[in-house]
Amino acid sequence: MLPAALGQDRRMRLTDGPRLQARYATFALLTLAGLVQPAAAQPLTYRLDPAHSWVHFEVLHFGTSTIRGRIGPVNGRVTLDTAAGLGEVSLAVPTASVSTGIGFFDARLREDDLLASTAHPTAYFVATRFVFDGPRVLSLRGEFTWRGVSQPLTLTASRYACRNDTSGPAPVQVCGGDFEGEVLRSDFGATFGLPFVANRVRLVVQVEGRRP
Repeated sequence: MLPAALGQDRRMRLTDGPRLQARYATFALLTLAGLVQPAAAQPLTYRLDPAHSWVHFEVLHFGTSTIRGRIGPVNGRVTLDTAAGLGEVSLAVPTASVSTGIGFFDARLREDDLLASTAHPTAYFVATRFVFDGPRVLSLRGEFTWRGVSQPLTLTASRYACRNDTSGPAPVQVCGGDFEGEVLRSDFGATFGLPFVANRVRLVVQVEGRRP
């Protein structure tokens, strides 16, 4: 009887071996799955490229032609979390850099009753309320501070895209676009020339941010 029992025990070990191995493998996979979770998408921060970040403005002059100019380059950074639908932007605009292509007119714009560039050399825009369509930024709402006065401002994207810049030694992700908005200059105390020079100022903010 003993040899027969030993043989049966041996056969049981041989047949149970693959089942035990399968159980151990399943247990190991389940344990590993519990420990290793998919990495959550992280917010990405972009530094503005000064060569491609400017504020352009337009204002109607005596009901005939449109005065156009630009201010910049704009300094700042943008943080985007497209998966969560969140964003944050902080921009600094150097008002003394205003340029219309006419030197004496630029000097007039810097005076205290208009840009007030001596007393308020920097205008600011900060925003945390973003609207996304998937990865694309559609608009952002925040606060614009100019001449020491803060007012709400919404900027709407007329275009927005991202690309990889491979021109350097390492690829760099670049995101940016053109964002449009309007302000009433009288809301900020810049009332010179009203109503002959229009109160409404159209803004086009051109930005490109780079992330290594």
